[in-house]
Amino acid sequence: MALLKIKFSQKKRVKLAQGLWLMNWLSVFAGILVFSMGLFLKIELRKRSEVMDNSESHFVPNSLILMGILSCAFNGFAGKICYDSLDPTKFAKWKPLLKPYLALCFVFNILIFFVALICFLMRGNLESTLAQGLKNSMKFYRDTDTPGRCFMKKTIDMLQIEFKCCGNNGFKDWFEIQWISNRYLDFSSKEVKDRIKSNVDGRYLVDGVPFSCCNPSSPRPCIQYQVTNNSAHYSYDYQTEELNLWRRGCREALLHYYSSMMTSMGAVVLLVWLFEMSVTVGLRLLHTSLESIPNPEDPECESEGWILENSLKDTLKSALENLKKIGKFNQVEADAEGAEEGEAGKTPAVTTVS
Repeated sequence: MALLKIKFSQKKRVKLAQGLWLMNWLSVFAGILVFSMGLFLKIELRKRSEVMDNSESHFVPNSLILMGILSCAFNGFAGKICYDSLDPTKFAKWKPLLKPYLALCFVFNILIFFVALICFLMRGNLESTLAQGLKNSMKFYRDTDTPGRCFMKKTIDMLQIEFKCCGNNGFKDWFEIQWISNRYLDFSSKEVKDRIKSNVDGRYLVDGVPFSCCNPSSPRPCIQYQVTNNSAHYSYDYQTEELNLWRRGCREALLHYYSSMMTSMGAVVLLVWLFEMSVTVGLRLLHTSLESIPNPEDPECESEGWILENSLKDTLKSALENLKKIGKFNQVEADAEGAEEGEAGKTPAVTTVS
């Protein structure tokens, strides 16, 4: 028994073709939207590529861009088919292409669904990329005189100001690296010498942070040096001075920014997938209803359309049997080739008569 069998009159077939033509062109605009989202996300990721460890995070925008292009191509082509299906003479040239085209549409819908899932599941990969990238970038904050790294100070300062964050996981991350360049240190000073000697790696570490960590909403002037020394400042307790510095780490801030963006895009792609699925189902019904017209010379007669010619169970069973046949055919070919090689390897016996 066919799956979702529906009877179609000529009027219903025409309405279906016209509706699908409109839906396909709406899908083209949806494809442009998906392409635009991918392009926007790619630009946003490239803006902060210096604080990311690798380019794996670009897999999502690249996938969205590709799906957007394919959506425009597939739906534009389907729109042409639906338009030509109103004229039997024009539709005749598309008949041989419809089955392979519908198979491609099915694969395309699977890919769209896969891309939508990736948008929701890339958070873990993005988190590790940001964590390592920010950690490495903070080490180069002081290298304002080093070619290729001189921009890193400005990049991190602008990042911390824009996203209201400090450090990788928090402001204390700055205590573990030397973020002040040697160029601005007085090595004749006893304090500088003592700090460098007290560190095994010979770095100048302080319990201070860059100015960009300061919260402008703080009622008092920003305390960015001796942050954890309560006695160094009047009426100060660094554990309760929540407004002094940004408490949130930049990894968390960036992760929330990109994750919320990808989640929204994933939801849009999921809606596009549902729309594409309905278009594919409609195309299949149109295809089968036109194929099953009992008298092609009388286009006004009724016909039947369906999704699957047999039930879902029978279709799966038939597909498995076909796969088994293909497997057996390959095995027979392999056995035949092995037998031929064995016969070729045999040397004929030579009998000598004395």
